[in-house]
Amino acid sequence: MSIPTLSILPGHPDFLDLPWDISVADWEGGRVVDLPTGVHRHAIAFVSYDEGIYAIKELPRHLAHHEYDSLRTLQETVKPIAPPVGVAERGWVPPDQEWSSAIITQYVPFTFTYRELIRGGGFGDRRDQMLDAFAGLLVELHLAGCYWGDCSLSNVLYRYDAGVIEAIMIDAETVEIREELSPGQRRHDLEIMETNVAGGMADIALSQGRDIDEADLDLGTDIISRYHALWNELTWDPVIGRDERYRIRERIHRLNELGFEVGEVTLLPDELGGNRVRLRVNVGGRNYHSARLFRLARIEASENQARQILSDLHYHSAREPFASAENRDLMAMMWRVQVFEPLLQRIRTDVPSREPVQAYADFLHHRFLMSSYQGRDVDSAEAYVHWVDQGFPGYKPDEPVE
Repeated sequence: MSIPTLSILPGHPDFLDLPWDISVADWEGGRVVDLPTGVHRHAIAFVSYDEGIYAIKELPRHLAHHEYDSLRTLQETVKPIAPPVGVAERGWVPPDQEWSSAIITQYVPFTFTYRELIRGGGFGDRRDQMLDAFAGLLVELHLAGCYWGDCSLSNVLYRYDAGVIEAIMIDAETVEIREELSPGQRRHDLEIMETNVAGGMADIALSQGRDIDEADLDLGTDIISRYHALWNELTWDPVIGRDERYRIRERIHRLNELGFEVGEVTLLPDELGGNRVRLRVNVGGRNYHSARLFRLARIEASENQARQILSDLHYHSAREPFASAENRDLMAMMWRVQVFEPLLQRIRTDVPSREPVQAYADFLHHRFLMSSYQGRDVDSAEAYVHWVDQGFPGYKPDEPVE
């Protein structure tokens, strides 16, 4: 069997046991697993190891290296992307051939494609969440100087993130990364997205035997509207008086509430002069709560999961014996050892089919609904028993717990 040149990051398999002498389109059996994927131009296979599941996508050599390098660069600032693992080069195949190389990424568990959200001809009650997630991902990428160039429904996966949906970039072969994107570059990227999304919705309508006029062709336009609303909020430079320094804290708090880290804060003299300054904030990645939870308790979670889990940490921090802890770090570790880990272990046993951290967030929402419905503070032990008895309901925003 021919063995390719493999460049792999530490902590992953060597992939030497895969049948590299044939195209991944022909791989079957062995480590190959069947997982849902969107519509792609290139052959993709999923393989399972003890370290996890990996996606292997064939590309001409220059595209494979470009996508791998782009994902590695983006990984430093943008969290919701497919983690790059390595590149395989088949030296016996001309480099311009489709199967000359392959990029290896780690499969993001518990994700699903947009087609799994389709209800009839649209996205039903998940439409707003899906569009917000899509727009939020584009904003994050553009803030990082990433011009996507081929954003479409098939190039994104989704997963539940506490009570909302998170969009994850899985295809970066057309990406260009710059120091900063111009308004024209951002606009062009959005126009490509709008066209691609409309085409995707038209394909869905035709595959369902419906007239193209019934397709949700305005989906991309709606994403653009949400994109601009979020972009404007993040890049707005308010003018404040020199005695209004509290507005700096308010601005930072608002950005943190949206999930974004805040870097440098710059105060510039206002163009109109006078006793006023323009407040400019350097906005970082959308991982404020997840980074904070990791710093406090060394727990990895997505942004909205972390937001909800942090509320549980604060809830217990106000109670004995946690309130007697001498510092915040000690309190966080007491909570993790005495509350989070034991409950997470119960969830792994009782709900083995669910991603444990997401299930923990679902349970916290259940406890909140139960407390609100009953008008009292329901403790975790009672709420957990009720959650199990109810069949592990997840996020149900409009349904009171009975």
